[in-house]
Amino acid sequence: MRLQRFLALSGVASRRASEALITSGRVSVNGRIVTRLGTNVDPQRDTVEVDGKSVQEERKLYVLLNKPAGYLTAVADARGRSTVSDLVAGLPARLYPVGRLDMDTEGVLLLTNDGDFSFRLAHPRFGVEKVYHATVAGKPGAADIEALKRGVDIGGVVTSPAKVRMFKAGSRHSTIEITIHEGRKRQVKRMCKAIGHPVIRLRRIEYGGIRLGNLKPGQHRLLTHAEIESLRRKTELNV
Repeated sequence: MRLQRFLALSGVASRRASEALITSGRVSVNGRIVTRLGTNVDPQRDTVEVDGKSVQEERKLYVLLNKPAGYLTAVADARGRSTVSDLVAGLPARLYPVGRLDMDTEGVLLLTNDGDFSFRLAHPRFGVEKVYHATVAGKPGAADIEALKRGVDIGGVVTSPAKVRMFKAGSRHSTIEITIHEGRKRQVKRMCKAIGHPVIRLRRIEYGGIRLGNLKPGQHRLLTHAEIESLRRKTELNV
């Protein structure tokens, strides 16, 4: 097994972050610093350390959080701001968010210590769908909805086709449902701004078929075995 994959599977960090740990000289195998990404290890025979601490395989946890507004999607913050990790602090593992939601965005956020799983879920190659309810200023017309469906220019990049429907129309503000499989920075907000209807409130209501159900803001729960299996199939991981 490649070293970076072992680190990711052990919950040390995502695969990409694990690669950075290796190339920066922070990882050793059997007492020797390793900086080559192609290095193979045998988890049963080799001793792997990060910053001098032994890496042990740990129980994988998969968590659904109903993220409230006002929390950073991060493990920690140098400025002392509240993070989503504060909301799952009681769980027996260091969990990492799958992708990110802006500080003022609410709703479905998955967290896990399974780095390979997280990497695949967030990678656009697998096209995992994310569904949002965007409350916007004014009332987008039929042409606006069609433009979002086809793809709009957000700073020199045209978004991929999306599923879009009017969820609730109003004269002062409306809510549209947008389903995307990309993960560009602030994508939904930029899409709505591109059609002249800036976002007032944004909630993610679904990620890869996982919905909030009765989960209240700030609450979390473990994913069921069936939910984990479903996500693993979507990302072509063996169940």
